[in-house]
Amino acid sequence: MIRVVIADDHPLLREGLRRILEFEDGIQVIAEVGDGQGAINIARSTPFDILLMDINMPGVNGLEASRVIRRERPEIGILILTVDDSDEKVFQILQLGVAGYLLKDVIPKALVDSIRKVYTGEPILSPSVTGKLLGQLSSTSSASKNNFGLSNREMEILTYVVKGASNRDIGIALFISEKTVKNHLSNIFRKLEVEDRTQAALKSVKMKLIEL
Repeated sequence: MIRVVIADDHPLLREGLRRILEFEDGIQVIAEVGDGQGAINIARSTPFDILLMDINMPGVNGLEASRVIRRERPEIGILILTVDDSDEKVFQILQLGVAGYLLKDVIPKALVDSIRKVYTGEPILSPSVTGKLLGQLSSTSSASKNNFGLSNREMEILTYVVKGASNRDIGIALFISEKTVKNHLSNIFRKLEVEDRTQAALKSVKMKLIEL
């Protein structure tokens, strides 16, 4: 059972999300809160798996709450659900290493699929956010020489990570096993000095490592 907490300051939106999720097998909404402090409090007191987090909330906002929860409860998958897709906000959020970033106009099926994917460890980005990352990659200069010691194979895998591919998809594309992909990812994270694939993708963009 995937246990979900909803954090949003709009009661009608919380109700709508709960109604969508309560009809899904294997998903249970165990709590709803209206601000970031409420999300922090429940993360400290109650076991659950996925946090649907709004960003713009009164008091402690979603960004601050996500930072605290990531530090104290890193096993919780935080899925940002917001109307704000500005470049500045996107990169602020991705730097936190959250599990996913979706806009509130996402269709119900995509939301449910995203929750299931985050539960299994896959990162989630909305198409518009992915477009922002890839747009920066496409304008990357080839003048950058520092690749942090990444091998050609690791650079290939990193490119797929930025595109949002799963380990299985990467393995199929490169004709290697998922275990080999995971080993390469561990080396990539170590060389880039990051903790997860979302942070690796973000750093690749910022440091202009990849051209598409």
